[in-house]
Amino acid sequence: MFETKIRKVGNSAVVTLSSEVLAAMDVKEGDSVFLARSDDGGMRLMAHNPELAAAMQAAEDVMDENRDLLQALA
Repeated sequence: MFETKIRKVGNSAVVTLSSEVLAAMDVKEGDSVFLARSDDGGMRLMAHNPELAAAMQAAEDVMDENRDLLQALA
């Protein structure tokens, strides 16, 4: 587990990732990452994965197209 702090930069809040974290994620400065809510209510930070990005976009498109049906089923 890695610990970091949230700090203010301009009008944004930022989280600084150490070089150890970047190496563990196999990412570097300038790379894109995903932040996703996990089933337990936490957040998960993941390295950019083009296949995951395409699958998530497809899921969003289906949910947008079927919003009324999905609400009725909920």
